[in-house]
Amino acid sequence: MAGAAGLSCGRCLSRAAAASSRWGFRRALSQEQGEPPSLDAKPQRTSQVPKIYTKTGDKGFSSTFTGERRAKDDQIFDALGTLDELSSAIGLSAEFGSERGHAFVGELHKVQCMLQDAGSNVATPISSAREAHLKRTSFSEKPVLELETWIDRYSDQLPPLTAFILPSGGKSSAALHLSRAICRRAERRVVPLVKSGEADANVAKYLNRLSDYLFVLARYAAWKEGKEEKVYTRREPS
Repeated sequence: MAGAAGLSCGRCLSRAAAASSRWGFRRALSQEQGEPPSLDAKPQRTSQVPKIYTKTGDKGFSSTFTGERRAKDDQIFDALGTLDELSSAIGLSAEFGSERGHAFVGELHKVQCMLQDAGSNVATPISSAREAHLKRTSFSEKPVLELETWIDRYSDQLPPLTAFILPSGGKSSAALHLSRAICRRAERRVVPLVKSGEADANVAKYLNRLSDYLFVLARYAAWKEGKEEKVYTRREPS
């Protein structure tokens, strides 16, 4: 299963990298010239490698995928930043998992790919999107159902939960718990955008299911490694 997830993620990363480089070049070029980015714009050939910095955000504004300029503290960029933070935390979890030889690492890489797709949807506010934008950044329910399959598979292998556990259980497990907590925050950032009609409801559903997956996976990692999960103990009043 992990091998299939890795292969699928490899394909999606290749497509994402190609699309991102093309889009990033057009976006930087159009902003430098003071024009909104366009889906119809064609990249110009150049012998120079585009610089990583564009200086277009120095005044506290950035662009959505639709070309709309918004303040960097806008809900959309807050949500995008949290999704980026989540992907980074999952990347760290995957590295710890890889060191321990866990087969679920391929799934984590696929999740990172899906978070890129979720970010594309969030970066495309429906209120200013054209049909071409919406078609390019749609987010379906299929990834949600895939997470549910993974959750059920790991849950079936674990002993029943009888107490409130604390984030613990070794490096792999603790890192997955951290990812879970960040995922909850990402969901809280996306929900207002869904409620206002600016993002697809499936993105919020995916994040909700993802936090459940990360919780179960944290428990599975601890169990697989033979690590003890710390249990919450209520302190008696002194």
